[in-house]
Amino acid sequence: MAIGKPLTINFTPMKPVFKKILKFFLYFHLVLVLALVLTHCSFKHYAKKSYDQAKKDKPYDVIIVPGVPYDDASLSRVMTMRIYWAKHLYDSGYTKNIIFSGSSVYSPYVEGVVMKIIADSLGIPADHTFSETKAEHSTENIYYSWKMAKKMGFEKIALATDPYQAGLLRSFVRKYCKGMKSIPIVFDVLKLEKPLPVIDPTSAYVKDFVSIVDREGFWKRFSGTRGRRIKEEVAAEKKAMKDADKVGAD
Repeated sequence: MAIGKPLTINFTPMKPVFKKILKFFLYFHLVLVLALVLTHCSFKHYAKKSYDQAKKDKPYDVIIVPGVPYDDASLSRVMTMRIYWAKHLYDSGYTKNIIFSGSSVYSPYVEGVVMKIIADSLGIPADHTFSETKAEHSTENIYYSWKMAKKMGFEKIALATDPYQAGLLRSFVRKYCKGMKSIPIVFDVLKLEKPLPVIDPTSAYVKDFVSIVDREGFWKRFSGTRGRRIKEEVAAEKKAMKDADKVGAD
């Protein structure tokens, strides 16, 4: 048998440009992971600090709970957390009343109505829970509920939601909802031992429902989440007041 030449493998050195791309890729993901960890820690600290302050300031007249799309086949963990947190704050004397906020946005059920039905079924007195049914975005949940609370005569108002949403909306709350505090979910306090009860959501059902996904494009929905509608409404209200003052002066 003839013996051939020894097998040799030639490794082509990695070009500098590929080395740079690889380093950038690795550094980018490292920074991203660190940012996520720090953000989580920051929101967790913010929630605990706010909860401790609320313990000193309680009771609040009302808390506002932003809605979550309802699916009668399965209830989301986010909805479960928000409703049980609202119940905890009511049972523990942090608040006297609760406003659940949300229209029929992604499903044919009015979020504020469904969440009130669930809360009532958990034993929270029905005359202490209310529904705001106009809001389609988180900024609208807060602003419309804040205005509703003011009209109802409530003065001490707080936002009760998960710490990530509460943290992201802090600047909006400071600008458009004067005096509103925040009591974000503290996961070390909240115990989700059982699922939410099964309810009859018929009264919250919208017959000719059209999802917001079919009514609005992505960028319009995104601008709504950023508070576009609220900013326009506030600007219109200011203009109307200014025009009324001019008429009065004349």
